[in-house]
Amino acid sequence: MPRQIDPDSFGFLITDTSRLIRAEMDRRIAEAGLGVTAGEGRALSQAARAGVVRQTVLAERMGVEAMTLTTYLDRLEARGLIERRTDPTDRRANLVHLTPKADDVLVRMQEIGAALRADVARDIPAADWDHLLATLKVARTTLAGMRADTILRESSAA
Repeated sequence: MPRQIDPDSFGFLITDTSRLIRAEMDRRIAEAGLGVTAGEGRALSQAARAGVVRQTVLAERMGVEAMTLTTYLDRLEARGLIERRTDPTDRRANLVHLTPKADDVLVRMQEIGAALRADVARDIPAADWDHLLATLKVARTTLAGMRADTILRESSAA
């Protein structure tokens, strides 16, 4: 008996949409000639979102392996867009700091992102788009809470 897979289930819709947005953003970043790869751009954006952040936390937030992030950060640091400094509370850890030079790249990436969002939302009524974003925020909060609960249970069981 063939398995019934719903390609329009929540998980598939989110994954497919995320993949398609990422691919289009990657294409637009490459076309813009910003001097960063798509992965480096994501690392820069996530670092800006997080503020000063440990390198390991940044890798987790991006969903990439630590070595992949290290490669991105090496290139960003070589371009003068970030600095890595030793964490004063744990000398084994590095903190990622954006430099002022990163601002121009981030502004341009924000413009590219805004244009992409406008293109994606073009055929969606504004009220529906706002409702979609609000609903996704609720789902994100719920999922983050589930993860926090799991981590808490695992740490108390240890």
